[in-house]
Amino acid sequence: MVEEGALLWEPSPEVVRDAKVTRYMEWLGRPGGYDSLWRWSVDDPAGFWTSVWDYFGVVGERGDGPVLSGTMPGAEWFAGSTLNYAANALRRAASDPGRLAVVARGETGERRTLTLGELAGEVARVRAGLAALGVGRGDRVAAYAPNVPETLIAFLATASLGAVWSSCSPDFGASSVIDRFTQIEPKVLIAVDGYHYNGRRFDRSQVVRDIAAKLPTLVARVRVPSPGAPAGAGTPAAEAPGAAGDGGRVIDWAELRAAEGPLDFEPVPFGHPLWIVYSSGTTGLPKPIVHGHGGVVLEHLKALSFHQDLGEDDVFFWYTTTGWMMWNYLVGGLLVGATVVLYDGSAAHPGTDALWRLAAEEGVTYFGVGAPYIVTSMKEGVRPEGLEALRGVGSTGSPLPPEGFAWIAETLPAVQLGSFSGGTDVCTGFVGAVPLLPVRAGVIPCRCLGAKVEAFDPSGRPVIGEVGELVLTAPMPSMPVMFWNDSDGARYRESYFADYPGVWRHGDWIKILPDGGCVIYGRSDSTLNRGGVRMGTSEFYRVVERFTEIADSLVIDTGQLGQDGRLLLYVTMAEGAELSGDLLARLRAALREELSPRHVPNEVIEVPGIPRTLSGKKLEVPVRKILLGVPAEKAANLDAMANPEVLSHFTPNED
Repeated sequence: MVEEGALLWEPSPEVVRDAKVTRYMEWLGRPGGYDSLWRWSVDDPAGFWTSVWDYFGVVGERGDGPVLSGTMPGAEWFAGSTLNYAANALRRAASDPGRLAVVARGETGERRTLTLGELAGEVARVRAGLAALGVGRGDRVAAYAPNVPETLIAFLATASLGAVWSSCSPDFGASSVIDRFTQIEPKVLIAVDGYHYNGRRFDRSQVVRDIAAKLPTLVARVRVPSPGAPAGAGTPAAEAPGAAGDGGRVIDWAELRAAEGPLDFEPVPFGHPLWIVYSSGTTGLPKPIVHGHGGVVLEHLKALSFHQDLGEDDVFFWYTTTGWMMWNYLVGGLLVGATVVLYDGSAAHPGTDALWRLAAEEGVTYFGVGAPYIVTSMKEGVRPEGLEALRGVGSTGSPLPPEGFAWIAETLPAVQLGSFSGGTDVCTGFVGAVPLLPVRAGVIPCRCLGAKVEAFDPSGRPVIGEVGELVLTAPMPSMPVMFWNDSDGARYRESYFADYPGVWRHGDWIKILPDGGCVIYGRSDSTLNRGGVRMGTSEFYRVVERFTEIADSLVIDTGQLGQDGRLLLYVTMAEGAELSGDLLARLRAALREELSPRHVPNEVIEVPGIPRTLSGKKLEVPVRKILLGVPAEKAANLDAMANPEVLSHFTPNED
């Protein structure tokens, strides 16, 4: 067992000297360590975010309005300013057109590249095609597409027009996509008719037709070439390019990009909608979260440069689909001049080491994945090789246990692990790593610049060294500018500000250590409360999933206010392993010793799979509702799940 807080990595003097955040501090003329810089960034947010704009030379007009006016909810940033995300992402294209901008890989073996000049040229063509379809400022363009160059090109073209982007991965079911896109009424749908995953091709042509039929505002549907489609694959006559019907006119990607056009960028206000992302939608209609051009540009410049130390010499990869906010974060690598690596396919095909091999082949310098991939690599004994270029590994999506930290330190000793925690709501991390600070097992090194993160006790008072609610007591530019179709802001306020007026409650348990480090304990609405002892689920999973016989697990406390319940542990066994009496005895003993006697489960139940969202998060709250008697179809949105078939194995106890 790895002790939480054990020192695993320290930056060398050279790492500190060359860090981009060090250069920024020198430019500022603010000597001192990271803690001093963080405190200034949250105590003087107007000064800090102005410095970010100036330091990076953001393309746009800053205007003469106040940098920050008002308070949460409803704070306004950079009044009177104008800019465009795409102009900033492609700012280097004219001066350095031959620089490699995009590498696209797929599990079927294909590899494509785009230089900055080629990327800009494709964006200009698709921009002209969208404009010819009538897409303009404020119109929505929706995509049902994988992580391929066409998706990135279409996004940048949409942004350049001042139109609004929104995407879902093609593994989403029809009703899940319809739940999202009907809320935003898109004018154009960009879609593939199939995708590859885990060695199989999945046809989505009927799903696309079903989606389009429910979107009466569409004027056109654009067919993107399906990655890995068999040679000679045709298109049903009813879907032939040029045909019209439900979903407007059908055109091919080749037709959309057929005409040359100028690469212009519509100047828009700082808070003008850039994209719409969605809450998971596991327990209700997904919330359409709108982020603005300016907030995303500033936040991603800050996060990618200062915290992940990325710049023009880097090759940046994060394993993600287009339905997870990490795709939006990945393409932000263009803002700092990095080459971005897009990957379409399974992380574990043909083997668990697939992504590590990809990183070696492409010379990736920063490698990002969800925490479960690191844990799986550790448990399966993967030994990454050929990663001489690698400087950083990013982890997010769920808390990474101390053992995962230690595995990275052991297998990649020269690499800094950056565990980050944040959310779709802000399209970034609140807490994370920075090159100036050491890495300790299970501990996220710092609160991110400009993020005034605190831990609140039940009385709403900030605490240090104790587990509390993760809150933000000051605004950030990348907070949502609104929810779509939430004209009076009621849904927005209810989502974040209902518990503490004027304070953002994020819904995670956090402990902030005296040195500024942080530990995330999971969602605060899925807490284990046993005999008055409250505990985040991440602590439980750390103990359970250390057993090599257990591949995955889910723990549910069925207790309710004023009423004790049962503690149920569901486990999925590793291949060839059995839930034997000996294993149960060792598991119960470990939980008793490492957590408490109160946290020994009443029952351990073997199931074929643990229910997860399409982005990989465990469905603790929906399963708890099912166990308390809520019908599965009401407790969870099945189309928002990666494996809805497993829900049938989670049923209420009839005792």
